[in-house]
Amino acid sequence: MAALALLAACNPVFNWRDVPLGDGLLVLLPCKPDRAQRDVDLAGQAVGLDMAGCAAGDATFAVARMDGGSSPAEALRRLEAWRTAARAPWRARGQVQESPTRVPRAAEIPPAIDLVAEGETGAAGPPHSHMRWFAQVDAAGRYTLYQATVLGRPSDPQALETFWEGLRLR
Repeated sequence: MAALALLAACNPVFNWRDVPLGDGLLVLLPCKPDRAQRDVDLAGQAVGLDMAGCAAGDATFAVARMDGGSSPAEALRRLEAWRTAARAPWRARGQVQESPTRVPRAAEIPPAIDLVAEGETGAAGPPHSHMRWFAQVDAAGRYTLYQATVLGRPSDPQALETFWEGLRLR
């Protein structure tokens, strides 16, 4: 029993690892991720979404990507629709603050945006969320849109910063 207790004490809550999401993004996640693919309704159009995420230290860390189309205007329209859908759970029950941010190697249009949402304690859904949206354009002019999310409050205050710094476009 003493040996098991010692092993458990040595096991970190956050076991950071590089995880690829498609060909364009390498993300640092604090645990072994689950992966999923599904179609989402984005302003009346079905769009494929790839996701990877996991839970560690009182928070869920996830990254999703979708096709952004072949023009800045189309990418901006899709990203706005995605952001609108993601903000919906917090609209009536909490505060949502958005601000511009920077992601190295991200497309300038659509611009990278951070969102911090605070919900009411005891309300349905997560009471706290950080999201970051950004885009990448490839040599052929195709856009890929990304959403990185942390739901909850990580037990390690540095975890959020580690996650943001670990978003690396290739």
